[in-house]
Amino acid sequence: MLPLRSLAIPVAVTALSLGALALSPAAAQPSQPSADVAQDAPAAGISGVVPRPTSWQPAPGQTRLGSDTRLLIDPHSASRWTTGATQPGLAQRSTMSVAQEIAGDLSAILPSRPKVSAAVKTADRDDVVVTLTRDPGLGAEGYQLRVGPGPIRIEANTSTGVYYAARTLQQMLRTGDHQTVSAGTVRDVPTQAVRQVMLDAGRKYWQPAYLKNLVRQMSWMKMNTLFLQLSDSEGFRLDSPKFPGLANPAVSYSRNEIHDLVTFAAKHHVMVVPGIDVPGHATVLSNYFGIGFGQGTDPCGPQHMHSHLTPDWVIDLTSPRSTQVTRDLLTEFLPWFDAPYAHLGADELPGQLGDCPRVQRALAADPDADTLGDLLSRFINDADKTVRGLGKRSIIYNGVEHMDSPRQDVNDDVVFMTWEGSGSEPEIPGKDEIAIGPFYVTPNNYHHLYPDQQWMYDEWVPSQASDMLGSGLMNWADYNFWAKDAYFEQLMAMPRAILADRTWNASPTPDTVAEFRSRVTTLGSAPGTTAEPTVPRVNDGRPSHRWTFDNASYPSGWTYAGSPGNTLFAQDAVGDLPGTSYIINNPTPVPGVTGQAWRFDNDRDGVGFGGLDVQAPWTFSTWVRRTGTTGPNGNSTLLSSNASAIKLEQWKACSKVGFTAKGVADHSFDYVTPLNEWVHLTMVATPTRTDLYVNGAFHSSVAASVPLPMRSIGDVGSSIRGDLDDVTTYDEALSPTQVLAAYQKYGVAGSSQQGACG
Repeated sequence: MLPLRSLAIPVAVTALSLGALALSPAAAQPSQPSADVAQDAPAAGISGVVPRPTSWQPAPGQTRLGSDTRLLIDPHSASRWTTGATQPGLAQRSTMSVAQEIAGDLSAILPSRPKVSAAVKTADRDDVVVTLTRDPGLGAEGYQLRVGPGPIRIEANTSTGVYYAARTLQQMLRTGDHQTVSAGTVRDVPTQAVRQVMLDAGRKYWQPAYLKNLVRQMSWMKMNTLFLQLSDSEGFRLDSPKFPGLANPAVSYSRNEIHDLVTFAAKHHVMVVPGIDVPGHATVLSNYFGIGFGQGTDPCGPQHMHSHLTPDWVIDLTSPRSTQVTRDLLTEFLPWFDAPYAHLGADELPGQLGDCPRVQRALAADPDADTLGDLLSRFINDADKTVRGLGKRSIIYNGVEHMDSPRQDVNDDVVFMTWEGSGSEPEIPGKDEIAIGPFYVTPNNYHHLYPDQQWMYDEWVPSQASDMLGSGLMNWADYNFWAKDAYFEQLMAMPRAILADRTWNASPTPDTVAEFRSRVTTLGSAPGTTAEPTVPRVNDGRPSHRWTFDNASYPSGWTYAGSPGNTLFAQDAVGDLPGTSYIINNPTPVPGVTGQAWRFDNDRDGVGFGGLDVQAPWTFSTWVRRTGTTGPNGNSTLLSSNASAIKLEQWKACSKVGFTAKGVADHSFDYVTPLNEWVHLTMVATPTRTDLYVNGAFHSSVAASVPLPMRSIGDVGSSIRGDLDDVTTYDEALSPTQVLAAYQKYGVAGSSQQGACG
């Protein structure tokens, strides 16, 4: 079975009858509220629609839909998906098929599912009439939605425009009384053609159920491109019998699963763009095919690579086999997707690689390449030739344009995703672009990148230049390889909504970003969105997570790409939330209370988990040996999230142990851990109180609590100065007897001393 975009029925359209559905006498009169409408029931206008329509002309009156409402399709439009207007990636679904989808969505709002027909000749005032038209001003995705007098009328050049008009109508109904909409005319055309969300699927495996929910949410706000970067240094997420073992089937996608996703996305007018990142970000490919720069005779060394990575992070650009492997991968996997684009990566190649003797010898023998930049540009062009042969257009990240490449230029048709610019203007003359620079969600405490929502909403003006194809929200899973899908969703949801609003309607915003957030919250989730599975709490005295910091290997399906000592792996011995340390500054393994501990001695030291905060009741315990002090106004963090933090040293509290509700209050216990002595700390929280235990014995209480933060060890600029061993969490409030037993099981006595205050 082919994806839906391949099911187009080519029809030579010469004219469409816009009057095929005559109005009944009743429908010809101005629409008035029905007698059964409460006088104070609000009629739905466009104030709650996201993204904002680009034009709205209100009119007197309103139209009420109900159990008799029908979707009436112009017979000349029913089997068509376009009247000639098109753009790359449009879902080629017949208007009748789209109407059936719309009826299903409306059934969740109206009293009953509207009947769909292309045979009815007469429309009533509570019907919705759908027609494909020829309107140059609407383009490929625009639409016109007219409410009253008479039936609601949807006109668009494509079935995608029809779908988006219905999204607007559904939102108008949902934000009103679910049946009544204000009269007027919406004429709506997007500012940018590509409105994108990207997921880092090479580093993190995303559950198929989440991907479908994301597609629903994107289509709800008229976003049309889901970019899945399916390979990176740590993993490859496409499983094919042609390359057995390259991907772990348990944490990758088969061809059938991709087909299912692509077909589902097409039903929601979202195209799925695949990405295979080469020649960098490719450790997993180097290991599988034996084509890394660090392999073979006379390999490149650490001095030729980014300091935190091995030379195998880049496949060997001097080897014809690397080029052939890339062709083979593209030829195998790109046909799984029907989108007209494919992403090749091509970013972050280290310049010092040009000093590697292997590279220098290859350049000396190559009449068509003088520099490392020449090698990269030629590699991109060869991959682009394969992509074009498969009927697609290549996209790369920008960066190659900064490299000296006197003999090779990247092909003109290659699209650049520009991560260095502001997203307001094209950055690279002569190249089509997709702006991504200001729109990074990279939620680790090393990169700490979150889109500036106020700037996006109040100040950013999306470019309408002909060579700016669109803009994209990027979700990077660096050092959150095993994070929960919901962890990323809660961080990307609002920036995604703002990007959807601004890329559709670039006109000045009418309200504040806080008011916009309120409108998005009121609007709610897309029709059909499924609830995030509830993870049962562990409430039988057993821990939910335990990080021992003993040596362990990455789980199957992930490849270790760091140089020795970088990105240490923190195994979760009892749960499903392992983590990794960040690059450059890393904890140091040292002897622990039992086995190995990690020493943290830099504000950029930390461990990323990407878990969801746990509401009280909860228990947290750890062995800690404070090895340094941050002074009387110190602030060092054991666990953190955007909402709360558990503190080894509370800010402006004389280095006392405490906890914080961020932006609300800092709390502290009258206890300071001793320097250079192991001590066992336990916090037990209920909704109204938090108790501190030291070495299994109750110490003191604070009449407040916070959610247990599960994002990371450490916070931005406030990692601890000390050693940690056996960090453990519980989904319940342990009793004093249980706390004592948990401490005594170690058979080790913690320090009985207390540190000096100040």
